[in-house]
Amino acid sequence: MKLPNFNQNPFIVIWELTRACELKCLHCRAEAQYHRHPLELSFEEGKALIDEIYEMDNPMLVFSGGDPLMRPDVFALADYATQKGVRLSMTPSATENVTKQAIERAKEVGLARWAFSLDGPTAKIHDHFRGTEGSFALTMKAISYLQELNVPIQINTVISRYNYETLEEMATLVERLGCVLWSVFFLVPTGRGKESDMIAPVEHEKTFLWLYELSKRSSFDIKTTAAQHYRRVVIQQKMKESTSGDKSIRYKDVLSEGHTGKIDGLGRAPKGVNDGNGFVFISHIGDVYPSGLLPVKCGNVRDTPIAEIYRESPILKQLRTPDNYKGKCGICEFRYVCGGSRSRAYAMTGDYLESDPFCIYIPKALR
Repeated sequence: MKLPNFNQNPFIVIWELTRACELKCLHCRAEAQYHRHPLELSFEEGKALIDEIYEMDNPMLVFSGGDPLMRPDVFALADYATQKGVRLSMTPSATENVTKQAIERAKEVGLARWAFSLDGPTAKIHDHFRGTEGSFALTMKAISYLQELNVPIQINTVISRYNYETLEEMATLVERLGCVLWSVFFLVPTGRGKESDMIAPVEHEKTFLWLYELSKRSSFDIKTTAAQHYRRVVIQQKMKESTSGDKSIRYKDVLSEGHTGKIDGLGRAPKGVNDGNGFVFISHIGDVYPSGLLPVKCGNVRDTPIAEIYRESPILKQLRTPDNYKGKCGICEFRYVCGGSRSRAYAMTGDYLESDPFCIYIPKALR
């Protein structure tokens, strides 16, 4: 298998269409507002941006927010992207904007998958986290529309101290809803997210081990965000289980086998994606960041083509060189498949090259 060159092209591009949103989530990276920003990229600028993204070996494009449905031209942009052959996904907020008609329209324009956030198995937990009463009920209603229209469903869950004790119930719910992917986010204290909302480093490790065991029996695929060290845990477990005696560290061992991850053509990254390394984020006003959780600006698409920013930004080049990382991350034998969360390192230390302080692993070089 020929691995992609993340120095040239990303695997995923997130475009924050707008910061407008009707929810008030506790952890909101964007600190979303009720109204759209007057300097948002226009429809014509959006089309030009989609053209540029497509030319970068056609990465997966995610329409994010705020709430992308707060933009009246969202489906015209989606139509333009899918007509070009772009693999497109969208992460709308579960509000009254998510009507059956909106989902039918999205299906018409060829949107490959919808992703909804569900942060607890009950209304009490989810609504507290989303800062809006009735959000759980609206989310479940929206999911029922997706099931009815046979649109693949992805559930995004932010793991925090509010739902850590209910993860088993969450997994049961994701299974019952017939989802193709459970995307598990590990909180990074940026935007409205607080350090006090995070689970402890040892609880991260316990959750990774639990997710690995879950991945063996679940009907859905599992993907982690801001938890690059989950890859290390999966490889360690596969090494333990290996009967061949092969103890080499390979990213392909992290990819789930026999799961539904490729059912909608979006698939999984063929190698480790990290902030700025296979992944790039474009804000509502065109600012470019390594990810939405790493608020270090690398340029603006109104001034410089996205490909040039991605390939030439000194910040992004540093992030794509794990040997540059400081502390234990820089000497860890798993640094090329893991690399730690660069956004969490930045949030906790102010330095995106520092070690991820929420990883408990001690590299061989330090033992």
